[in-house]
Amino acid sequence: MRSAAVTPEGDQIRWVELPGQEPPRVYLHGLGATSPAYFTEVAVHPLLAGHRSLLVDLLGHGLSDRPTAFGYTLESHADALAGALSAAGVSGAEVIAHSMGGSVAIVLAARHPRLVSRLVLIDANLDPIPRTPGSLGSSGIAAYSEEEFVTGGGWEEVRDRVGAHWWSTMRLAGREALHRSAFHLTRGTVPTMRQLLLDLRIQRTFLLPEADGPLPGSGALGEAGVNVVAIPDCGHNIMLDNPEAFVRATAAALTPRG
Repeated sequence: MRSAAVTPEGDQIRWVELPGQEPPRVYLHGLGATSPAYFTEVAVHPLLAGHRSLLVDLLGHGLSDRPTAFGYTLESHADALAGALSAAGVSGAEVIAHSMGGSVAIVLAARHPRLVSRLVLIDANLDPIPRTPGSLGSSGIAAYSEEEFVTGGGWEEVRDRVGAHWWSTMRLAGREALHRSAFHLTRGTVPTMRQLLLDLRIQRTFLLPEADGPLPGSGALGEAGVNVVAIPDCGHNIMLDNPEAFVRATAAALTPRG
């Protein structure tokens, strides 16, 4: 277990680190998740093992601190992560990032380009999404006001809605962190995460469940050099649902292109 202070108040981002060769790999979880729980199995798979690997919990989530004064925008998440990676001596990392973590990873690569050499995005959010009361994920959480979510019963309603699997890690997140992260994920960035991704000049791969059908805008992504790969027999949590296919696709994505 490693940690680094990433705010003026000394709040810590923590990560599980696996030793190995350079370049380092950074694994990032989604909203209400934690990287060790979601990525350990695939990170130690023979096709991916052997690199220095940091399974990072974003601020407000999992093993990391949960400051209530932090903004939890995608930009502030990315900047805090950049502080942790710099403290760990990481540069030119291969970043493997799920869902909200993928959005943070795109912003990280745009704002701190020396830290990222390749991106593997796992069903990441690329565009703003509507806030819909009663829905799962960020859309339903962000439909509450912060007060409604934190103290007005919204947190309990989400707990009862998301199911035991997601709640097993979501319960570790700070309430303010969860709501603000969801709100800013639905709002997105300016330019959008999609546009930031299109403008990056590094090797980029986007993994999505095959059952979801074609990724909107995949043509433009392909023209910009983003490799879009559909993974069979899985849902949103590709690395958990079909780890063998995920590992094969990720290993291919991290192979230098000619």
